[in-house]
Amino acid sequence: MATDHRAGPLAGVRVLDLTNVLAGPFACHQLVHLGAEVIKVEAVGQGDLARNLGADPDLSARGMGISFLAQNAGKASLTLNLKTPGGKEALTRLVATADVLVENFRPGVMDRLGLGYETLKAIRPALIYCAISGFGQTGPWADRPAYDQIVQGASGAMSITGDGDTAPLRAGFPLADTVGGLTAAMAVSAALNASPRGTFIDVSMLDSLLTTMGWVLSNYLVGGVEPQPQGNENPTSAPSGAFQCADGLINIAANKDAQWVLLARHLGREDLTCAPAFATREDRKAHRLQLKAELETVLTTRPARDWARELTAIGVPAGAVLSVPEVLAHAQVRDRDFLALFEDVAGVDRPVTLASIGAMLDGRRPVAAAPPPTLGQDSERLLAELGYAAQDIERMRDEGIT
Repeated sequence: MATDHRAGPLAGVRVLDLTNVLAGPFACHQLVHLGAEVIKVEAVGQGDLARNLGADPDLSARGMGISFLAQNAGKASLTLNLKTPGGKEALTRLVATADVLVENFRPGVMDRLGLGYETLKAIRPALIYCAISGFGQTGPWADRPAYDQIVQGASGAMSITGDGDTAPLRAGFPLADTVGGLTAAMAVSAALNASPRGTFIDVSMLDSLLTTMGWVLSNYLVGGVEPQPQGNENPTSAPSGAFQCADGLINIAANKDAQWVLLARHLGREDLTCAPAFATREDRKAHRLQLKAELETVLTTRPARDWARELTAIGVPAGAVLSVPEVLAHAQVRDRDFLALFEDVAGVDRPVTLASIGAMLDGRRPVAAAPPPTLGQDSERLLAELGYAAQDIERMRDEGIT
């Protein structure tokens, strides 16, 4: 396997990233890896709030917080005060050169700045304008702030996460933000294929998260069954879920009758296949906790990874439940070039290892060509490209426009 520094499928596409924190930066992060030129337009003196977030307070204080590093490799950084006439004028010049603009302000903010879609479309008719928000541009919740946990709770996802004792429970990472970001990247990529180009994309984090809950929604909409928290159990089959081993949990998905028989036989519990309580899938679902207890009498005698290796070999889907450090160190991740190392990152006193995207193209992992930028790192270069003379740029600095 190898990383890919060649031009990607979006080579030649210029994206303006006016987003903050996660959903928008994550969307543009995908586009960077696919070859787009992404210019991050940040507030003067502040920048993306994510620059001050993350597990390392020192990096956050420097404006290179870990949360920022995670989603912004390969982007250029231009600072503009969009509340000033000069900042607005500079952005419109930039829009005239761009293919895509992505923003995640609350609905109406760009219009109030005089930089809404209709205004920018008049400058660049082929512009693909993608607005990401918590609940979309319309509806009674449109003006609510787009915080991941708020959306997780509003979507019903929290209500079915956890078990009877712990639900409602949020996912352990910003699920709504990242799913919203992926949805935006997919929609932008599709719009780039249209002829002629030019469209307004309204991405709702709520809608995006609900879309991923298709089975859950259909069980209610079609089957009339209200979803309930299932903990680590798979409600569609049994035995299918997480089971205790000697050193931790193992996930087993014996969803087919043949897999159930193979599992019972391998554990030396073939007697269970003859028990009336476990005769059919529906029987096993109805008595899943009893079945789980029977299987764990054997599973708890050995480590999860040993069981996983043996069960997988005989055709029973299984895998040990790993920690984040464990999976990142595993050859399955390491040998597929998923992690990219940047040795020299401005504003950071150490090498930085970052996740790339979840796709390989022709056997190669696309990677960002440069590390995350410092605030305003590319302002002078980009403004000069837009026709501003050196004295103009100096004046814009003095006036707080850049």
